[in-house]
Amino acid sequence: MPEFPDIEAYLCALRGRVLGQPLQKVRLASPFLLRTVEPPVASVEGRTVGALRRIGKRIALGFEGERWLVLHLMIAGRLHWKPSNTKLSGRNSLAAFDFPSGALLLTEAGSRRRASLQVLAGEEGLRSVDPGGIEVFESDFESFRRALTVENRTLKRALTDPRLVSGIGNAYSDEILHAAQLSPVALTQRLGDPEWERLFRATRHVLESWKQKLCAEAQAAFPEKVTAFREGMAVHGRFGQPCPRCGETIQRIRYADHETNYCVRCQTGGKLLRDRGLSRLLGSDWPRTLEELEVLKRS
Repeated sequence: MPEFPDIEAYLCALRGRVLGQPLQKVRLASPFLLRTVEPPVASVEGRTVGALRRIGKRIALGFEGERWLVLHLMIAGRLHWKPSNTKLSGRNSLAAFDFPSGALLLTEAGSRRRASLQVLAGEEGLRSVDPGGIEVFESDFESFRRALTVENRTLKRALTDPRLVSGIGNAYSDEILHAAQLSPVALTQRLGDPEWERLFRATRHVLESWKQKLCAEAQAAFPEKVTAFREGMAVHGRFGQPCPRCGETIQRIRYADHETNYCVRCQTGGKLLRDRGLSRLLGSDWPRTLEELEVLKRS
């Protein structure tokens, strides 16, 4: 799922293409994409884009008359910039938004249709789709810590809860926790001041550095290959590869469709975290350290 830096990159790319431009036509290939009835989607046609905004992991285009088009890409939704009146073709094409300068296309890979489009009225409408998590760059240290300690959760779960923190998902939470040298399963209410300070600094640093990098790329060309696995990431998607800080092998925890990547030496004090599937299989034989894991592999 596109996260804070990815959404900001889309916004960087769109500012020079649609800001100040009239939306000529909305073309929907899938009736299931549109999740609202009032105001009607046709009500934004002919109106000029006056604002672009990120609402959590959503992209909001603001039009004259306090109308908003809000796109939620979910996991597999992606945006593309094409020549005007490009035909919607193929099962992945969901919608096109035609401007004088080109067409913004929305596609979604796979068979599960999760991406959505909403037409909302005014700030109240936008608030209705905001999960409520704090904006990292609009919050100070104390409000950041207060938000993440409302409940005693693991750091991974707290960082990726949109009701607590805005815009962070599976990929960048891995990067943040590695930068802060904290375990993904550490409990929020058991962290001391030094750990919180590292986490706050790391969250801002990781998000800002990736935002700058991706926005710089978006200035050169529209971001067509938005992915959760990027070259230059420290741990996310790098299972089995060396940690860029210490050289230890990156490990993972797998659950459902997600995977948490971490460094045993940098983040967990040498302790190998339990992988849900494998730990059920191995039971009491689950290795506690990398050394025990190597012995198990050789046996």
